[in-house]
Formats: sequence, structure tokens, C-alpha cells
Amino acid sequence: MKARIKKPNKDGIVRLETEGRIMEVLVNEELSEEEKISICFRGKESSGIIELTTKELEGINRSLKERTHLIKDMKIIKG
Repeated sequence: MKARIKKPNKDGIVRLETEGRIMEVLVNEELSEEEKISICFRGKESSGIIELTTKELEGINRSLKERTHLIKDMKIIKG
């Protein structure tokens, strides 16, 4: 997985880029809040968590379904 982030600070815009493997996917169900999906990753010198709401994940899934016909040869690897 590769993450690219642009973040403004007092000197201008800082660009961060990191690579890593997805280590775990968590589904957080809290009574007071909406469900969130946490994607935990770890790289050589970095780690992090990407949190998505169920609506954001459904939007990604819908977008992928529309575009999978563009990929010629797709293999699903479970690991």
C-alpha cells in the first residue's frame, strides 16, 4: 500500500509519502458514533491507521465495481 498526503503548514504545503503492508482491518462499532473501518498499516520506518466511514467505503466499492472491467487480468490473493 502507498499513501500520499498533502498537508498545509506555516511554511507552505508539505507532501508526505509512505509505503507499507496492510497488517489489520478493524471494524469499530460504537453506540454514539457511526461505524468506522480502520485500515492499519506498517512500513519500514512508518506506520499508521486510515479510518473510513461505511459511506466512504461503499463509495469506494461502487467506484471499483464500475472500473474493474478496465483491468485485463485480476487475481484475488488472500493472505
